[in-house]
Amino acid sequence: MRRPPAARLLLVAAVPLLVLGALPAAAHVIDADLSKLSRTEVFWTYLQLGYTHILPLGLDHILFVLSLYILEPRLRPVLWQATAFTVAHSITLGLAMYGFVRPPSSIVEPVIALSILFVAIENIVSRKLNPWRLAVVFGFGLVHGLGFASALTGLGLPRNAYFGSLISFNVGVELGQVTVILLAWALIGRWAAGKPWYHARVVVPVSAAIGLVAAFWTVQRVFFT
Repeated sequence: MRRPPAARLLLVAAVPLLVLGALPAAAHVIDADLSKLSRTEVFWTYLQLGYTHILPLGLDHILFVLSLYILEPRLRPVLWQATAFTVAHSITLGLAMYGFVRPPSSIVEPVIALSILFVAIENIVSRKLNPWRLAVVFGFGLVHGLGFASALTGLGLPRNAYFGSLISFNVGVELGQVTVILLAWALIGRWAAGKPWYHARVVVPVSAAIGLVAAFWTVQRVFFT
């Protein structure tokens, strides 16, 4: 029996994502003595660390950004969502790094996985971007910011450039997310946006594959970490 195009695409997308999702994440490493770095060197070091936290190490954040983009593959809607996400995670990243909030990773990491699953399911059941999605994205951005803070806490921040390194890490994260959006636009949005078959043949199978990975992560992070 011949598989329909959507089913074939789901199978092709799901297998590598599930394999990647099961692999342990690589760790950030700083080989230099932070106290001996100049402010410029600290800025570039943490900019690179923020970027690599998304590409290639942040598969969960990559899938979340892709989930935001794929429902409405035009640049303007995703930039609005990305702005809400950026503002939100910048708030919680700063609050966490300055010690105002300290949520356990055992709660933050499963909620990040659930946020990906939620957006993926919404993509499947909705054929257009709902106005309240900005509020949802903002809320999930607050949680993702706590995830960024957890990664940054493990690295440490130089005392002589604490605020600057925090900002440069955040800028690196944003550059990584923008790269993901632009790649998705070049590969999908540029030629597929507005096509009558786009939702059935692209949004549904890709979102289903992302949702499977997010569901796997949720179970893994709740029961096995």
